[in-house]
Amino acid sequence: MKINRVIIGLEVHVELKTISKMFCSCSADHFGQVPNTQTCPVCLGLPGALPVPNKKAIELTLKLGVALGGEIQPFARFDRKNYFYPDLPKGYQISQYDQPFILGGKVVLDSDKIIHLRRIHLEEDTGKLIHQIEAGERFTLIDFNRSGVPLVEIVSEPEVASAEEAYEYLQKLHQIIRYLDVSDADMEKGSMRLEPNVNLEIEDKGKLYRTPIVEIKNINSFRFAKKAIEYEIERQLLAFKEKRVESGKGLKETRGWDENKGVTVPQRAKEEAEDYRYFPDPDIPPFIFSSKERADFESQVAKIELPQAKKERFMKDYGLSEYQAKILTTEKETADFFEEAVKAGKAKNVLPKELANVIINKRVQSDLSPEALVTFIVFSKQTAEISEEELDRLIDKYLSEQPQVVEAYKRGKPQALGMIVGMVKKETGVVVSIEKIIERIK
Repeated sequence: MKINRVIIGLEVHVELKTISKMFCSCSADHFGQVPNTQTCPVCLGLPGALPVPNKKAIELTLKLGVALGGEIQPFARFDRKNYFYPDLPKGYQISQYDQPFILGGKVVLDSDKIIHLRRIHLEEDTGKLIHQIEAGERFTLIDFNRSGVPLVEIVSEPEVASAEEAYEYLQKLHQIIRYLDVSDADMEKGSMRLEPNVNLEIEDKGKLYRTPIVEIKNINSFRFAKKAIEYEIERQLLAFKEKRVESGKGLKETRGWDENKGVTVPQRAKEEAEDYRYFPDPDIPPFIFSSKERADFESQVAKIELPQAKKERFMKDYGLSEYQAKILTTEKETADFFEEAVKAGKAKNVLPKELANVIINKRVQSDLSPEALVTFIVFSKQTAEISEEELDRLIDKYLSEQPQVVEAYKRGKPQALGMIVGMVKKETGVVVSIEKIIERIK
């Protein structure tokens, strides 16, 4: 018996960067706020309250979908997804089922493998359960500040074949989301949540079997997603050897990831689509996009330079290596800083590769402006050459002349060594690191 194929699909939930919630005017900035202070009759699901869709959230969803290669649908609508859970105040979630805003799309891995997207749809987030223990008693509180925040869901086809591919796919998706500025995608704050769906194709005596699909809920880091998938692969193989349960209707399972124990734990049986009793939300009219509207929107998004295109341009225009270009384009802010520095460096004959090396190796203060970075490099070039031996001799000399500095360092004040840095710079123009001075302390 062996694993013939690992089958992984990924659902990624991303809170969109809007000022207000999806269907009301309450603030969407819920993280760290006093519980239940950003609510109203609409996001609390009170009788008679009517939802009004957030135009900005729809635009951000379309922007993300087009950038990922998806197609804006000419007809889209919101549906009611019915299920009971304490953090769902209405008893249903306004989501999208068979008529989402975006169908299709793709994410391309470094190996050139394409992970196709099934759909990108928009919905509202739920409230948040807070589990506590006090005086030995377990209880759960509910904070509805998050209820109703715009949430986009990106659903991949089950084409991811390993935990490593899942890790890379999620990183690339995260990078694109941040480049587009549709979300801060801060996983520590829960604004990007990862849900792998995992099952196995097992070969035994010439026959193929598939294990039941397991959805691992609400993971908030790429590393945890990778570890959870790796664990689940091992667990499902062992479970199949013991019980030989195959995939089938009603056998999907939802499991949670226990990061402390490094295991997935059972939560509940996973519902099928019909269990949610989807039907069109009668309070929200459908959306119709003409071919011209779709073409205009697509042309606007086409002007946005995404990470892969920026990386290739950096290699072509600035002569950077693939490694340099990849590092510099990981974050849009870093890429923008580099390009501003290149502009400032032209007048002073500072080459793009020089700037790239300094930025990548973090040899300067992180708060320097692009112009100040260029000035630093020019100054460094102008300083007199000095051998390592001469530099060591000078450091030793100043350390022996300033015993109080050494004593202060030994008492836990490394900042005192800044005096030695200044003395060496004054005499030679060379800025030595604190680490080098520490190495010279006997």
